[in-house]
Amino acid sequence: MIIPHPILGPRDAQEFVYLGDASLLNRPDWQCDNAAREFCDYQYLRGNPAGIHRELWFHEQGDRSWLVVTRDTTTHEILKAELARDVARAGGTTK
Repeated sequence: MIIPHPILGPRDAQEFVYLGDASLLNRPDWQCDNAAREFCDYQYLRGNPAGIHRELWFHEQGDRSWLVVTRDTTTHEILKAELARDVARAGGTTK
């Protein structure tokens, strides 16, 4: 699988480490009334969607950047790759 790195161009997926659902960028507020429940859900509850999904990938064997990759989990087609810092600055992702 080839990941279109936004800075370095097309890179082999073997250079990356898959780190899970990109909704992890939306960390719960530790000061809210139900913070314990929110963090429990944040840490342990994950969906396993079939279809379009946003994922975190770390470029371990390259520039060590974090990417948000939008991928179809049924075909492995990569639709988009963005720097995670840009996604986070723009307001994160939706669940």
